[in-house]
Amino acid sequence: MSYLLRLVVPDRPGTLGAVATALGTVGVDIVSVDVLERGLGVAVDDIVVDLPADRLPDSLITAAQAVEGVRVESLRPFAGPLDTHRELELLESLARAAAPGPPTLAVKLLAAELPRVFHSGWAAVLQGRDGEPCEVLAASDAAPTFDGMVLPWLPLPTPRLLPSEDEWLPERWREMAIEMMAVPFGGSGTAVVLGRSGGPAYRRSELLRLVHLTGIAASVAHLPPA
Repeated sequence: MSYLLRLVVPDRPGTLGAVATALGTVGVDIVSVDVLERGLGVAVDDIVVDLPADRLPDSLITAAQAVEGVRVESLRPFAGPLDTHRELELLESLARAAAPGPPTLAVKLLAAELPRVFHSGWAAVLQGRDGEPCEVLAASDAAPTFDGMVLPWLPLPTPRLLPSEDEWLPERWREMAIEMMAVPFGGSGTAVVLGRSGGPAYRRSELLRLVHLTGIAASVAHLPPA
């Protein structure tokens, strides 16, 4: 089974290699590594691993934290295809879907594909005005129901993290520890929202990456068809 392991590690040469060696001792295969953040002497890494069927997930935590200075921030099951060119494939798909008028198909593609780009559980594209129920333009599988909800942060003038303890969240969502981040898409009245249950919380580096990608996507979605 595959797992997504988020580690906070000392940012010094050899640390990631030591982690790989430690994981190898319990039979773990590393599938991919994404460096999310670096600064203040530490790095935050997302590591997707394959765990043998006869091993418990706790063995991942024990092995990783056996390396001095390494802390496991979260561990959760991971499902879905991996691709080192996830963003490029998404943008190419959006370009093929571009057509005159509202980018309906492009918006649906964005919601469907963003979760795998960001190791997330779901994505949705929402539209709304002050004090009015939002409209769901597109949503991926597993996205919670936003229909009829009045979102205090929509319209969304600037990108923002939406932590699981925010007061506007329904109680059920807080119990599920749903972490979210949202960015404007083509204007403040439309937002792209990414979420995952049980964490880990999104980091500023992930939010900035989403801003960059959706900004390009908004332009690509309106390109004339080739």
